[in-house]
Amino acid sequence: MKTVNLKRNKIFAPLWSAKQRYIVMLGSAGSGKSVDTAQFYITRLLNDVGRNLLCVRKISQSNVNSTYNELKKAIYRLGVSDLFTFKSVPLQIDCVNGNQIIFGGMNDDGQREKLKSITASKGNITDVWIEEATEITQADFEIIDDRLRGILPDGLFYQIRLTFNPVSSSHWIKKVFFDRADKNVLTHKSTYRDNAFCDTAYYNRMERRKITDPEGYKIYGLGEWGETNGLIFSNFIIEDFNTDDENFDHIRYGQDFGFNHANALLDVGFKDGDVFVRREIYDREKTTDDIISFCNWNKNVPMYCDSAEPDRITMWQRSGFNALGVKKYPGSVSASIDWLKGRKIHIRPECVGTISEINQWRWRKDSNGDITDIPVPFGDDAMSALRYACCEFIVGEPLPFSKPKRKIYNFSFEKPIADYDKEEIVIL
Repeated sequence: MKTVNLKRNKIFAPLWSAKQRYIVMLGSAGSGKSVDTAQFYITRLLNDVGRNLLCVRKISQSNVNSTYNELKKAIYRLGVSDLFTFKSVPLQIDCVNGNQIIFGGMNDDGQREKLKSITASKGNITDVWIEEATEITQADFEIIDDRLRGILPDGLFYQIRLTFNPVSSSHWIKKVFFDRADKNVLTHKSTYRDNAFCDTAYYNRMERRKITDPEGYKIYGLGEWGETNGLIFSNFIIEDFNTDDENFDHIRYGQDFGFNHANALLDVGFKDGDVFVRREIYDREKTTDDIISFCNWNKNVPMYCDSAEPDRITMWQRSGFNALGVKKYPGSVSASIDWLKGRKIHIRPECVGTISEINQWRWRKDSNGDITDIPVPFGDDAMSALRYACCEFIVGEPLPFSKPKRKIYNFSFEKPIADYDKEEIVIL
C-alpha cells in the first residue's frame, strides 16, 4: 500500500467518479484537461486491477509527444515511477499490477486494422483516451468504440474519454455528443481560467488574444465552438488520394517558420487546376535542425519559405534542400487567398495541422462586428505555408506574399486564482 499526494483542478473533480461510457471534455487551450486526464488514468490503473488503457491519436506517432509524455509526467509527478515500466518499441507503459497502457492511431487502413486487433496481456481494453479528438472522423470513432465489448469482472466498466479544443460548430462531435441528450454521455467544459496551475505568462497571452483576436479567443480562450460564418475557405475536401509524384503536374513545398507557434511545412501537388496537400510536418518547440533531421522529402523540389528569416532558409540550403525565400509586397495576401479560393483544395486525413487551421481560419471582424477582408493573424501557420507553396502559379508578381501588420498593445493583467483540490490517494 502506498499513499500519493494529488493536486487536481477542482473543475475536473466530478469526472473522476463518472461512470458514463462517454466522457467528452471540451476545453480551451491551457485548461489543464490533458494533464488531469493523465493523472486520472494513472490512479485508476493503479487501483483497479483488470483495467487497460488504449491511447489514440489520429497519427499514432503523435502519441509520443502527447499522451505518452503526459502519462509519464503524471507518473513521476505522483511519485509512483517504481510501479511502472516504459517501453519504446512498441510504445507501451506497464503497471506492476499487470495493467497496461497501449498506444494506437487511425491514420490509414493499416493503423485502423492494427487498432482493431490490439489486445492487452491480461484482460480487456477497458478505457480509451482519444486526445485531440477533433482530428478523427466519426467512422474512426465507431471503430474505436467497437473495441470496448465483452463481459467484465464485477466493479469494472467500459469508458472512453475524448479531450479536444473546439473547432467548427459543424463538427460531428458536437452533433453526436452535445446536440442531443444521452444518459451514456457526460459532456464537460473547461478554460484556462479554471486552471489553478496556469502560468502567468500563458494567462497574459490568452488575455491579450481577447483584444487582438476576439473570434479566435472564443475558441481558444473560452472553449466555444467556432462559427462557420466568416471562414476563409470552404472549397476543401479531406480525403485519401494517391500521392505518387507521377499523379501531379507540379510539386512544391511551402514552409512557415515557428517554434512557440507551429512550424508548418507542407508538401503540395498541383493537378488540373486543383491543389493537393499530400503531407505535412507540423510541430511546435522544434528547432530548425530538429525538423531538418526528420524531413526525408525530395531535396530537389522548390521549397518556398517565409523570407523574414533568411538564416533559417540558409540552414535548409546547407542541408541540400532547394529552399527559397518568398517575396512580399502590399496586397499579396488577398491575391493568394483569391487564387486558392478559385480551386478545389484536397487534403490528406493525416495532415491534421492543416485540417485544424483550414476549419478555423477566418476573416477578422471590425468594431461593429462586420467581416473585413483581413485574415485573423493567429492559427495561420499551415495556411501561410500553403500560400507559399502556390506562389509560382499565381498570376502577376512572382512569390507574392505578406502578412498583415499587427497593432501594438500594452498589456497588464491580474491573474485570478482558480480553485484546486489537494488529496491523498491510497494505492492498493
